[in-house]
Amino acid sequence: MLTYAESAAHAASTADASPLVNFLFGKLRLDSVPWHEPIIMVAGAGMVGGAILVLGLITYFKQWKYLWTEWLTSVDHKKIGAMYIILALIMLLRGFADALMMRTQQALASNGGAGYLPPDHFDQIFSAHGVIMIFFMAMPFVIGLMNVIMPLQIGARDVAFPYLNSMSFWLTAAGAILMNVSLVVGEFSHAGWLAYPPLSELEFSPGVGVDYYIWALQISGLGTLLSGVNLITTIFKMRAPGMTLMRMPVFTWTTLVANVLIVAVFPILTVTLALLGADRYLGMHFFTNDAGGNPMMYVNLIWAWGHPEVYILILPAFGIFSEVVATFSRKRLFGYDGMVYATAAIGVASSLVWLHHFFTMGAGANVNAFFGITTMIISIPTGVKIFNWLFTMYRGRIRMELPMLWTLGFIITFVIGGMTGVLLAVPGADFVLHNSVFLIAHFHNVIIGGVVFGCIAGLNYWFPKAFGFRLHVGIGKFSFWCWLVGFWVAFLPLYGLGLMGMTRRLDFVNNPLWHTYLIVALCGALLIFVGIIAQVVQIVYSIWKRDELRDLTGDPWDGRTLEWATSSPPPFYNFAVLPKIGNHDAFWDAKQTGTAYVQPKSYEPIHMPHNTYTGFLIGIVSVGLGFGLVWHIWWMAGGALLVMIGLGIAHTFNENRDYYVPADEVKAIEDAHFANLKKAEQ
Repeated sequence: MLTYAESAAHAASTADASPLVNFLFGKLRLDSVPWHEPIIMVAGAGMVGGAILVLGLITYFKQWKYLWTEWLTSVDHKKIGAMYIILALIMLLRGFADALMMRTQQALASNGGAGYLPPDHFDQIFSAHGVIMIFFMAMPFVIGLMNVIMPLQIGARDVAFPYLNSMSFWLTAAGAILMNVSLVVGEFSHAGWLAYPPLSELEFSPGVGVDYYIWALQISGLGTLLSGVNLITTIFKMRAPGMTLMRMPVFTWTTLVANVLIVAVFPILTVTLALLGADRYLGMHFFTNDAGGNPMMYVNLIWAWGHPEVYILILPAFGIFSEVVATFSRKRLFGYDGMVYATAAIGVASSLVWLHHFFTMGAGANVNAFFGITTMIISIPTGVKIFNWLFTMYRGRIRMELPMLWTLGFIITFVIGGMTGVLLAVPGADFVLHNSVFLIAHFHNVIIGGVVFGCIAGLNYWFPKAFGFRLHVGIGKFSFWCWLVGFWVAFLPLYGLGLMGMTRRLDFVNNPLWHTYLIVALCGALLIFVGIIAQVVQIVYSIWKRDELRDLTGDPWDGRTLEWATSSPPPFYNFAVLPKIGNHDAFWDAKQTGTAYVQPKSYEPIHMPHNTYTGFLIGIVSVGLGFGLVWHIWWMAGGALLVMIGLGIAHTFNENRDYYVPADEVKAIEDAHFANLKKAEQ
C-alpha cells in the first residue's frame, strides 16, 4: 500500500518516464504492486492461486462447454440469480476478512501495543470493507434472490429483458473484479466507504484508490440500475392471468418497491461519482474546499442515495420474512393489505430522512428537527410489519425449520437495532453519539440483523426450489447460533464503547480501559467467522449428500405461493401452462381445492429466449474500461468502450434471439415431474 509520500514519489517517477511508456502504461509501473507488504502479497497470492485452482479443476473435469452454454451465456433468470448469490457469498468471505483484520488490529493496539497494520493499510481496509459488504455482498445477494424467485411468484416464464438481465449481472461482477484487483495492483480508497471530500479529492488522495472506488461503483451501479428497470417491467407486464397488484405475494411487492427505489436513486449515485471524477480527472471544483466548491453538496447527494439504499436492501428481506412466517406458521399472513401499504410508505419515506446522517454539520435546528421527526415516522410502518409477523405466528402451528430460526433471530436483533436508530434520530442525542462506535453497532444491528439474516433465511428457504435438494439442517443450525451469539458478542461492547466516547475508524486506541471491550468484540467476530465457515461447509456437504436431501415434490415446506407449484428445480420455462390466480396465496388455495397437481391433457409450444454471450463479453471488457480509466491508460479505456458499444450494436442485428420449445419436449419434462410426485407419495 502506498502512503501519501510514496504516491507523490510515484507520480513524480511517472512524469519522468518516456512518452511511449506513459502512453502504453499510463500511471502503472512495477512499483504500483506493493511487493514490500507481506500481508497483501500473501492475500493476493491466495486469491490468484484460488482462481488458478478453480480454472484447473474446470479444465481437468472438461466442464468448459457446460459452463459456457449453461451458465456464462445463460439468460435464464434462475441461473443468473444463482450467480448473483455465488458472487455475494464469495465477497462475504472477502469483506469479512477485512472485518477480522480491523477487529484484530484494534484489540492488539488498545493496551499499549502498536498492532500489526500500518495506518495507511488500516484506512484502506475499513473503506474496502464497507464498499464490499454493501455493493458487492448485500446488493448481489438481494438481487439474486429477487431474480430467482420473483418471476416464479408471478407466474412468468422469465424476466422482461433476459439479455439485459445477463448484462446486469456481468457488469456487477466486473465491479467486484476491479475491487479485488485494487488489492494487489495499486491501492484502494482511504476515504471511507462513501469517500467524503475533501479527503477523496486529488489534493488529499493523489493515488489511484479513489479512482478504483469511482469506477468499480460506476460499472456495477449501471448493472444495478438496468436490473431495476428489468424487474419493474417484469412485475408490471408479465404477471399471470388474474394476478392483480393486490394479489401479488408480499416478497414480490417488496421487490417492486425496492426496484422503484433503485431506479429513482441510483442515478443520484452515478451523477455524484461523475462529479467527483470530474474534480479528479478534469480539475473541476464541484466538491473542493476552494474555487466555489462545496463538500457538503457531496454529503447531501451521497446520502440522498445512501439512505434509500438501506431500504433497497431491507425491504426484500422483509418480504422474505413475510413468506417464511406465513409458511411455517401454516397461516395466511396477518394484515396483507397493511403489509403492502407499509412497504409503500417505507419506500416513500426513505427519501425524506437522509439528513439524519449529518445532524452535526450545521444545517440548523429547524432542519434537524424536520429530519429527526421523519426518521421517527419511518419506524411506524416498520413496526406495523413486526406486529403483523407476530400476529401471524400467534396461535399458528409453528415449525422451527431453519428459515424460521433466522426469522426469529431477525425479529429480536432488528427490533433492538431499530430502537437504537430512534435514539439516534433525536438530534441532541446524535450530537453526542455521532461518529462513535455506537453508530457502528446500530448500523450493523440493522444490516446484519435485517439484511444478512434475511438473505440467509431466503437462501435456506428457496435453496431446494433453485437446486432440487435441501441444505443440511444440523450444520445450518450450528451456523445460525454462531451468527446470532457472535453478533451480540461482537457489537454489544461497541454500544458501551460508543457511550464512553470511542470514535470509529481508530487503528490505535490509547485507553487501556477499552481493551477488554475490544477483546470481547474480537471474540464475537471470530464466532461469526465460524458461522460463515459453517455455512460454506453446509453448502458443500449438502451438494455431496444431495441425493439424500433430494426434494421430489417441488414443495418441501408445504408452501403457499406459486414458486412451489413447479418442480425443484423448475424447468427452464418455469410453467408449462400459465396459472390462473385468485389470491396472493394461489398455490395454497389450489392445494385446498384439489387442483394443484392436476396434469394438463395437452401442451402447447412455449416461446423462450436463446442464450447470448453478449452480456458476458460486455461485462468482461468493462473490467478493461475501468482499469484503463483508473491508471490513465487511455488507449485501453477508449478501446474497451468502443468494443462494448460495438458488442451492443452487433447484438441488435442478432435475429436468432428466441425459439419455441416443442410441445412434445414440454410433455416429456412434465411427465417426469408428475412421475416424481407419485414416487414421493409412495
